[in-house]
Amino acid sequence: MSDTERRAFAGIELRKNEKGEHVIAGHAAVFEKMSHDLGGFREKIAPGAFTRTLKSGNDVLALVNHDPNFRLGRTKNGTVRLREDQDGLAIEIDPPNTQTGRDTVEDIRTGNLDGMSFMFRTIEDDWSIEGGEEIRTLKQIELLEAGPVTFPAYPDTSVAVRSLNAIKEKRCHAPADEPEANESEVDEVTDCDLITADRVKEHLDTFHARFVLAEVDHRLATRS
Repeated sequence: MSDTERRAFAGIELRKNEKGEHVIAGHAAVFEKMSHDLGGFREKIAPGAFTRTLKSGNDVLALVNHDPNFRLGRTKNGTVRLREDQDGLAIEIDPPNTQTGRDTVEDIRTGNLDGMSFMFRTIEDDWSIEGGEEIRTLKQIELLEAGPVTFPAYPDTSVAVRSLNAIKEKRCHAPADEPEANESEVDEVTDCDLITADRVKEHLDTFHARFVLAEVDHRLATRS
């Protein structure tokens, strides 16, 4: 069972370096930005979540639409640069002089690629209840790859759902003398039912349909 997850954020741009060459830049992740409903929970990324993985020096790939056949660069040869700033995980990519590199630059220029996405494994997360909603905070992340995407794809939330279900089991079925069984906390949980794959799919299908329609409306408006 895979333990990798994907998340995406809007916003990407082309810049020029001192040699006049294109640089792809943006934020692969944004701190403290609350997600939409991911199928029974919402999520945010804590500042500093990438600190450990960046210090490790692990090689991180830059791929188009998470496809290993469309490579843009990697950190180990310096064509991908990552850093945490006050907003999130900033990324710069020097696209190669290949068909993939040239196509990607043109797709960003024309707006066909307008988001950044990243693949990761969770090292540490935290669950809380805020306003009756289950909130997951990603506190430490192992970054695997990042790069431009056509639009934010279905988030892969299966790992998060397993984590949430474990927390629900602990909260709702702990013995009365354990802290997890605090009545006020259990009362605030909307239900003790485990999150199912169908429930997640229903939420994400709705989100994806709304996103695609909004994207079509935006592009039609810019052409008129």
